[in-house]
Amino acid sequence: MTGGRVPIVDLADKSILVTGASSGIGRQCAIVFSKVGARVAIVGRNQSRIEETLAMMDKGTHQAFALDVTDYGSLEGMVSKAVENGGKLGGLVHAAGIEVTLPLGAMKPKTFENIFAVNVIAGFELARLASKKKYLPDDGAGFVFISSVMGTVGQPGKIGYSSSKGALLAGVRSLALELAPKKVRANCISPGLVETPMTDQMFANLPETSRQEIVAMHPLGLGHTTDVASMSAFLISAAGKWITGSNIVIDGGYSAR
Repeated sequence: MTGGRVPIVDLADKSILVTGASSGIGRQCAIVFSKVGARVAIVGRNQSRIEETLAMMDKGTHQAFALDVTDYGSLEGMVSKAVENGGKLGGLVHAAGIEVTLPLGAMKPKTFENIFAVNVIAGFELARLASKKKYLPDDGAGFVFISSVMGTVGQPGKIGYSSSKGALLAGVRSLALELAPKKVRANCISPGLVETPMTDQMFANLPETSRQEIVAMHPLGLGHTTDVASMSAFLISAAGKWITGSNIVIDGGYSAR
């Protein structure tokens, strides 16, 4: 018995929702998905930046929504409109996230709440909505949540951020089991340090020796947004049809140390 046709990373005829598409990983996911045939609905808080992303994508039936993902009451209206104009959602990528580096003594309950609202709650609320029968294709979907290696390894000052990313890893395992009967696959990607405007800003405030030390912690060097976007496309496509409840680490060897 053979495994049938060998699938390739092809998102033709898939409608995919991407959060955090104003910059970084979310923006690159939108661009890559558009290049392999998807209809993409992109979400970001900043109207002008989300329109910049739209202009970078290959032409197609794409949509842009300027929306704060923690405005939970507005999410279903956005999902409904995305489906109405682009078709039922065959994919979801929750790339929206915030990173806060603060020692425990400076953390307040509100700080934790703000981090979890974006990094965790918004993603799972969108998964709840996108997995409704009226929004879901008959052949199911692939959901991808952008976590971080900080969800499994520690670093001083990352208590809030690490705990939120660890919550994604734990939640996705249960989500995968619950949604499997609907043919929905749910996975996390845990990147190491990826070159984005956020990391550029971080490095701008560090001495060169500190920058070199951080880069040296990644044996293959820092990552690029395309590394994460390509894996996201793979997981949503038919090529990833037997992967669910997993955490794919893309960190240039950081966590192998």
